[in-house]
Amino acid sequence: MPSHPDQPDKPSKSDRTRSAILEAAQRLFAERGYDGTTIRDVAAEAAIDPAMVIRYFGSKDELFIRAAAIELELPALHKVARTSIGEALVRHFLGIWEGPQANSGMAVLLRSAASNDLSAGKMREVFAAQVLPALARVGTRATVGRRAGLVASQLLGLALCRYVLKLPAIAEMPVEELVKQVAPTIQRYAVGER
Repeated sequence: MPSHPDQPDKPSKSDRTRSAILEAAQRLFAERGYDGTTIRDVAAEAAIDPAMVIRYFGSKDELFIRAAAIELELPALHKVARTSIGEALVRHFLGIWEGPQANSGMAVLLRSAASNDLSAGKMREVFAAQVLPALARVGTRATVGRRAGLVASQLLGLALCRYVLKLPAIAEMPVEELVKQVAPTIQRYAVGER
């Protein structure tokens, strides 16, 4: 029977199960990292049998890849006032961590990348596919690798200190103060000007 045009289709039981597994995996990978999370943990969190996790995702690696999918949706930096690029990047980055997708793929990857090759590889893919092209449009192409690497080092270091290690001075600092302190450095790195 076709659905009524005014009513959206309800997700199937299969879609709901897949979504519950993925949400549980994102939470656990973000909290515990790749090595600290098992298929059984994910199944327990999703209130299903572990065999269902394998049925839907095939392996822990495949589940991790799906849970760690990241779309940074970086601002169009070439459309931002050149003197505000650093601020735009810091605000956007903090929004990723503190916004509605706080347990998204970024948290999953950051917690796991130091000790897991799969995570580190995914982080490099995000860097190459999303960060490099965004910064290539706002500075000299010859220096884009260095500029993007420096921006990433600062923003990932900030995330590590604020969201993973939870260093009190950084974790408790108001967003506006973080922007004020970090944006000038990101600005200098992003546009390649001293």
